[in-house]
Amino acid sequence: MKLRNLFFGLLAFSAFACTDLEEELQSTLSGDAGDAILQDNADVDALLLGAYESLRTPMQDQSRLWAAQEHTTDEVIGPTRGGDWDDNGIWRVLHNHTWDADHAFLSDTYRELLATQFASTDILTFNPTAEQAAQARFLRAFSVFLVADAWNQVPFRNINADGVIDLSSDPEVLVGDEAIAYVISEVEAIQNDLPDGPAYLANKDAAKVLLMKAHLNRGTIKDRANPSFPSEDMAKVIDLGNQIINSGSYSLSDNMFDNFAPNNDAISTENIFTAENRGGVSSGNVRARWFCTLHYNQNPSGWNGFTTISDFYNKFDAADQRIGGAYPSMTDVSGINAGFLVGQQFDQDGNALEDRKGNPLAFTPEVALVESGDNLEVTGIRVIKYPIDYASGDNVDNDYVYYRLSDVMLMVAEAAHRIGDDATALDLVNQIRTKRGVAALTSIDPDALIDERGRELYWEGHRRTDLIRFGKFLGTWNEKPASGNERLLFPIPTIQLSVNPNLVQNPGY
Repeated sequence: MKLRNLFFGLLAFSAFACTDLEEELQSTLSGDAGDAILQDNADVDALLLGAYESLRTPMQDQSRLWAAQEHTTDEVIGPTRGGDWDDNGIWRVLHNHTWDADHAFLSDTYRELLATQFASTDILTFNPTAEQAAQARFLRAFSVFLVADAWNQVPFRNINADGVIDLSSDPEVLVGDEAIAYVISEVEAIQNDLPDGPAYLANKDAAKVLLMKAHLNRGTIKDRANPSFPSEDMAKVIDLGNQIINSGSYSLSDNMFDNFAPNNDAISTENIFTAENRGGVSSGNVRARWFCTLHYNQNPSGWNGFTTISDFYNKFDAADQRIGGAYPSMTDVSGINAGFLVGQQFDQDGNALEDRKGNPLAFTPEVALVESGDNLEVTGIRVIKYPIDYASGDNVDNDYVYYRLSDVMLMVAEAAHRIGDDATALDLVNQIRTKRGVAALTSIDPDALIDERGRELYWEGHRRTDLIRFGKFLGTWNEKPASGNERLLFPIPTIQLSVNPNLVQNPGY
């Protein structure tokens, strides 16, 4: 076996831990005589691809960051349906804000995002080109931002003056505003070395969006219970966003769902930063976005799980394109529409579908956290944000969307409103609304802004962060009671506390 292949195998194994295991890995592969051999043989492009793909599970799987960002909000509920989807209550505690430090999905997400940070840093020890190093450092900063946003504390290692990762002590911990300051300085330092594209690579415009998110959320991460929006941060958001909007490189798609389609790499006019999924070859679990919501008797046979709640659905105007409808190469294949599935469902020939008991498969707006009775299979409005890929088998072709133009426009609108420029905010929001087929607003306020972000970005993994920034995350919605300030952060996983004494448990846990 070549030493390089041994390295790849160990690096893959290292994704299962980012504390004691990473020390075993690096004590073997860095800082000794074998290091020079590895650096001579390392295929940095392959290592960089591995770093990109290390984000697949924590970002695309239905149980990881998406669950943390969506199941804890008013956009998603995961009802237990008889014996289905109980999973020892792991979904219910997310919805009810009663998770603890041993929640398996939250713990796995924390660990896997740190694995991306570690894999990205390790690339820097293998003599990458300036562009390769910039991409690795972007992925590291991306990971740091996501962890800081959700947990506030980010274990961090860098390479030392000898060009290796120092494993002689426990990782330092970047906390809150310190982590955001790192993200800003790091991305500013490397953005000119990033490629111009394509969207599935860390690119110059992706760097601008990450900087926008860091500046927009900086005052919130500093004090989540009392978010602030310093004018200098809002000015940065506006300047960076306008650079993207005015670049001529992007435009609002005629059909929003094109941004998520199996061929979205070719037809989207909005996507700025994505995760590449190679149809029929290699992909993450983006297909979970439709499997987790479709009924068993639909095509494909889904897992009959997650839905949205009626109060969120009712935020949409009846004419809103984003509610959905027939989508080519999906509805004609299966009868399934894009967007929200409510009411009687049909196959591709117009035949009414039934549930497993022979009742009409008609999805109801009403849904409970624990379902029982004859209608337990049909409660809840289902959501198809990513049109289904029927051609590629298990490795579907839909690239997973991290950043797109409409998010940029809404961030600029929000920042403009927060510094008193409502005319700019209203114009940007109405550009999106007009494109989506709904009437323009006549005024703008925080409620209008957070509602528009929900209508445009639903089920894309932004909602928790948005609700916290707008001061709405601790409120009540379908079966969720009011929650305490401790829920503005997730707890540091117990296993992480046991291996890194520089971490402390977040307040209230």
